[in-house]
Amino acid sequence: MIEHLTNKLLKTNLEDPDLLLGTEIYKPNKILPEANVIKIGGQSFMDRGRKAVFPIIQEIKENLSTHKMIIGTGAGTRARHAYSVGVDMGMPTGVLGLLGTFVSIQNAKMIHYLLADYGIPYIEPGGFSQLPLYLKERNAAIFFGMPPYTYWQRNPEIGKIPPYRTDTGCYLISETYGTKNMIYIKDEKGLYTNDPKKDKNATFIPKITASELIERDLDDVVVERAVIEMMMSAKNGRQIQIINGMEKGNLTKALNGEHVGTIITSN
Repeated sequence: MIEHLTNKLLKTNLEDPDLLLGTEIYKPNKILPEANVIKIGGQSFMDRGRKAVFPIIQEIKENLSTHKMIIGTGAGTRARHAYSVGVDMGMPTGVLGLLGTFVSIQNAKMIHYLLADYGIPYIEPGGFSQLPLYLKERNAAIFFGMPPYTYWQRNPEIGKIPPYRTDTGCYLISETYGTKNMIYIKDEKGLYTNDPKKDKNATFIPKITASELIERDLDDVVVERAVIEMMMSAKNGRQIQIINGMEKGNLTKALNGEHVGTIITSN
């Protein structure tokens, strides 16, 4: 079968549906199945400063001996300000993506310095080939959550704001490496029927599938909609978990496989 597929790859258009179907004869190899991708929110955490960030840093340190963590950072309010100014100046989506990336990098480096006494490295896209070594040696690594599309961001269906931002970038790492968990640390319990900060009658949703969530078409979703769309065709990253990191112990519970917050599955 593999020889036949190899011959077809050499001779057939790579857009051929039958050929593409044939490439699924083997399941994807999970490169880092014991690792956990953790995304620290920019607006929900980093922008709150010491009172929010220091407790979650301490909880990360407490789990370093038992869990492998790939830690990504959001961009937050400073990116929103950059987007606002960029839109006002007529910048295209790709340039806005570049501006948002710089803010995510700043947040990642701050987390890096706060974990420096544990020797936790900060890596950029070009250094991801060293990720297995870092996890083996230090059980953690830090990266900026913004996917490095920069100028290559696709245009959104509406407006100019980059559709693939830090939630998406972190999810793609989990999907690519086949990690055990994809955990989003937010300042809310998880997914609600509406933004609970604005709607006191919003109902908490402890578990839902990606298809159900897309069908419900909620006005406010706690993670980027691109993540939910990508989950529909996921090979490895078939579950994400959203937790309230403001409550001490929630990260530890999630790392230990407990159902805290909201779990969204592919099906």
